[in-house]
Amino acid sequence: MTKWWFLVGAIVLEVTASLSLKAALDAPAFFIMVAVGYIAAFSCLAGALKAGMPLGVAYGIWGACGVALTAIFSALIFGEPLTWLMSLGIVIVIGGVLCVELGSQAAEKKRKAAS
Repeated sequence: MTKWWFLVGAIVLEVTASLSLKAALDAPAFFIMVAVGYIAAFSCLAGALKAGMPLGVAYGIWGACGVALTAIFSALIFGEPLTWLMSLGIVIVIGGVLCVELGSQAAEKKRKAAS
């Protein structure tokens, strides 16, 4: 379960850092949050990997959630557009990551059964 908490932390920190990057264009003090957020996000991602999460799964979920949440929050916070086509793309990305996660679980069960 620890690996999932590390991954959630990595996602939240990466999204915060990305949104702060946009905010830093108008208020340069946000660059501090950008640097701290990205460093902490990568540290949490490393923690998830160290706790046993497969790289493909961790990176896929991290990337997909980061894209989806950043797009949604940038629409809410900064008024950026979020069209139906962009929304469809987010759904497709999340679906792809779900396939990777399910495939990873099936492969792990098969590996354990073969042992």
